Amino acid sequence: MALSAADVQAMYSLLLNSLSPDESTRKPAESALSQCENRPGFCSCLLEIIAARALAGREDVRLLASVYFKNSINRYWRQRRDSSGISNEEKIHLRKNLLLHIREENTQIALQMAVLISKIARIDYPRDWPDLFSFLAQQLQTTDVLASHRVIMVLFRTLKELSRKRLTADVRNFSQITASLFEYTWNFWKGDVQTILQNFSALNQCNNNIDSVLEQLGDFLLICDRWLFCLKIVRQLIISGFESDSTSAQEIWQVKEVCPTLLSAIQSFLPYYSSFRNRQSKLHEFTKTSCIKLVKTLITIQNKHPCSFSHSTILPPTMDFSLNIISNPDQIGSPFEELLIQSMVLVKSVLECREYRKSLTGRVVGQQSQSQQSQGQSLTLEERKRGVADKVAEVMKSVLGNERVVLLCNVLIRRYFVYTGNDLDEWNTSPESFHHEQNLVQWTDKQKPCSEALFIVLFENYKEVLGPVVVSILREAMSVSPPMESELTAGMLLKDAAYTAAGHVYYELSNYLNFNEWFHGSLSIELANNHPNMRIIHRKIALLLGQWISEIKGDTRKLVYHALIKLLQEDDIAVRLAACSSLCYLVQDMNSSEQDLLDLLPLCWPLCFKLMDDVQEFDSKVQVLNFISVLIEHVGEKIIPYANQLSQFFYKLWEESSGESILQIQLLVALKNFVNSLGFQIPICYDMIFPILQIGINVDSPDSLNLLEDSIQLWEAALSNSPSVPPQMLDLFPYLVSIVDRSLDHLEVVNSIIEDYVILCGAEFLKRHAQALSKVLDIIIANVNDKGLLSTLNIVDLLIQCFPNEAPPLITGVLQKLVYISLCGDDEQNPKRTVVRATAGAILARILVTNTNYMAQLISEASLNSALQQAGLTLTQNALLSLVDVWVDKMDNAAPLQRKSYALALAIILTLRVPEVLDKLDDILSVCTSVIIGGTTEDHSEDDSSGDTTSYSENIGYPTASSKEFRKRQIKDSDPIKQLSLEDMLRENLKTCNSLHGDSAFNAAISRIHPSAFAQFERFEIIACCIQRIELKNRALVWLD
Repeated sequence: MALSAADVQAMYSLLLNSLSPDESTRKPAESALSQCENRPGFCSCLLEIIAARALAGREDVRLLASVYFKNSINRYWRQRRDSSGISNEEKIHLRKNLLLHIREENTQIALQMAVLISKIARIDYPRDWPDLFSFLAQQLQTTDVLASHRVIMVLFRTLKELSRKRLTADVRNFSQITASLFEYTWNFWKGDVQTILQNFSALNQCNNNIDSVLEQLGDFLLICDRWLFCLKIVRQLIISGFESDSTSAQEIWQVKEVCPTLLSAIQSFLPYYSSFRNRQSKLHEFTKTSCIKLVKTLITIQNKHPCSFSHSTILPPTMDFSLNIISNPDQIGSPFEELLIQSMVLVKSVLECREYRKSLTGRVVGQQSQSQQSQGQSLTLEERKRGVADKVAEVMKSVLGNERVVLLCNVLIRRYFVYTGNDLDEWNTSPESFHHEQNLVQWTDKQKPCSEALFIVLFENYKEVLGPVVVSILREAMSVSPPMESELTAGMLLKDAAYTAAGHVYYELSNYLNFNEWFHGSLSIELANNHPNMRIIHRKIALLLGQWISEIKGDTRKLVYHALIKLLQEDDIAVRLAACSSLCYLVQDMNSSEQDLLDLLPLCWPLCFKLMDDVQEFDSKVQVLNFISVLIEHVGEKIIPYANQLSQFFYKLWEESSGESILQIQLLVALKNFVNSLGFQIPICYDMIFPILQIGINVDSPDSLNLLEDSIQLWEAALSNSPSVPPQMLDLFPYLVSIVDRSLDHLEVVNSIIEDYVILCGAEFLKRHAQALSKVLDIIIANVNDKGLLSTLNIVDLLIQCFPNEAPPLITGVLQKLVYISLCGDDEQNPKRTVVRATAGAILARILVTNTNYMAQLISEASLNSALQQAGLTLTQNALLSLVDVWVDKMDNAAPLQRKSYALALAIILTLRVPEVLDKLDDILSVCTSVIIGGTTEDHSEDDSSGDTTSYSENIGYPTASSKEFRKRQIKDSDPIKQLSLEDMLRENLKTCNSLHGDSAFNAAISRIHPSAFAQFERFEIIACCIQRIELKNRALVWLD
């Protein structure tokens, strides 16, 4: 039943009660509100509560009503199948009245109102709400500051919501909105900025009573906030209202209009940042926020419209201002860190802009020359882009000439790369946090990493100029702070900064600096200086060694290994973590010496274990664990002498990391590498592996959602590497039922695990876990797609191949599904299904050949016919004879061994005492003959592939009888399908067929065979045993006449 105006008071009471701290009052109210949400009129009641301030005396009730209103818009504004939603009449009412109540004094409620209006606009504009923006623009023409502020807020939220719609029609609508709104909002913004600057000037002239003057100005702070919202609107219109000019190289006049004014506003606001610092906190914070927002807007516009931004009124002054902020901050006033960061981001964005780079290709022969272009002929897109690049190149020469490039490089290294007192205090307080912040923090968040990112881009653009400069700074720093100096001086900090620069641009600096000479002449000496203050240089050297890895050659590489091992033994955690990181890079390098690594393993393990004990933070533990994992993977089976140590370490870490699933995931990855490296020596770590696996593969454990995938992979690795499967491993198989019942996301690994158990455990596995295996296969085959089905059918085929008599009765349900898959002819509409049907048919053919009695029982079961009928499959003949048609039809889609399975099964069909067999005799003999003819070639190719498998096993060092691959080869070689002679079986079964049906019927069936088939029959003497060859020829001649 619909709600009406009479229910407003009741809705208010429910909202009020839902805010009660008393659960007995709150819960029923929440339940009642939940039941009312989808009733017609609910949103109208909420709007009345929000708007009627006299009724809703409590602001928190009105705020809650606005939240319920917003949530109802998300759920019920669109028409849904499971709900009637909000009626069109109510929507019209809500849209009209929402706009009439925009002027809301409570800021939180006003924000909720703006958001819900934007949600409605996303769905209804322009079709059902075409006058939205014209109404909002009209409402802006008021002197009421609060009303205009709320309108601007609604406008911003609505434009932001609509800009996220990226369909072509939506983009076109937003462009139309931009065309109608831009000029008005831009002028509105310019008017506000003039008002703000005039009031700033007046306030700045006040001496001590600035707060009282600010109170007299009334709504000034609200105007400031409105101005910021309007700036966001202007940015949104320029960014989303126009296609990027990089695709057309055509200038957008709005960009040329806006950007110079934005830059002027920054320059006007910046002096007041210092003026208001100790006088008025709100204005001080506003000027800071404004400058940051303005620069960010310039950056965003430059990224979206680089060609328009390159105009002479924008790019030169903007770059000059930003470079002055970075290089000469004292001349600007008092720039703050955030402004420095954004200035660096802007300069970096310009330097790496693709549209500003000159094309490396020359002018094509016959292309228009500059004189032709000047005669008024239109320019192509490439010519316009080339013109933009040429223009920017000239601008950059004037704004950022070589002298200024060198100055900027020096400033970045000498000022911004150098550790501050706060940096060193943070290092002393928390070396782990300091290390990770320096390496993992987002570069736009902090001044030092941002300056490093700018330096890298600057060097890439001016490498010929800056290469000698960086080397010069490096040598200067090394002379000012000699290797054996231990005092924490400005020279030592400069040397650290120079090393930072050298590490970032190693790929180019190697042309100017010989690493071997540098290492032997300075770095190794500094590493020998064990004074505590040298930790700063030691950490940077540790990072340098990882960065310059490609230049570490010859005997120096071994010295570097020893140097990093020595750094792992230092007291400072930050130094040890840096050494651990670089050691990881060295191990992964393709030029790393395995023997050098093996020599260091006895030292490396205990140092890593101790470092793991000493660190506390998650990132540190992951870093150390990753290095251990990489080292294990790299040294392979050489890890065996240290297996016991590593097992103890891994188990201890697993217990200590209980509840830290992300760390345990990393540990499981390391364990998988450990198991693969141990190979057949895995029994060494069984006592450690099994308890971990029991937790990881248990879907009922608290962290199963996070640990399951990696635990299953570890399980498979442990199985495939085991020389034999111990009882504890065999006991784990039932967990697989719960895993596949929960999800089939890990199907590939699950199938590999089943294969391992079948191959390695033999009859014992089937004896203990037949029921569980049947459940697993049944779940998989009933729920996977064709790709997953195909991989699973290979496992079923292997199972029946290994246990032809024991396995089929245990998986009857699975085999009934295979009968349905084989018989349903849906591959005509879905060609991918053909291979699946062919594989399923081959499995059934195998069963008929190796366990004929069971196959007869399976086909005759009433449950099979019932299942086929329920699936909508109606058979016109016996199911076995229907399978005959499948085997004949899918002959060309089957693999060689599958074709032989088909042929052997068809040969057995000849022994059936049913007259329909004679009708299919021609097809049966054709299939069998083709398999016999092609048998030699196919068998040879299969032997070759099998030989490849054995060769692979031997190559990886597992040629023993316990090898999984070797056992697979044994199973393949002993396959009854390969051993049986099709020719002999066919000959004998033809005799049986003749005797079952009598000479007359049999000869009649033979006479219907096409004469062209006789040549093949004669070659193999397939039917000569039944009928005289002369008589056959005579009948053939009669048939031809």
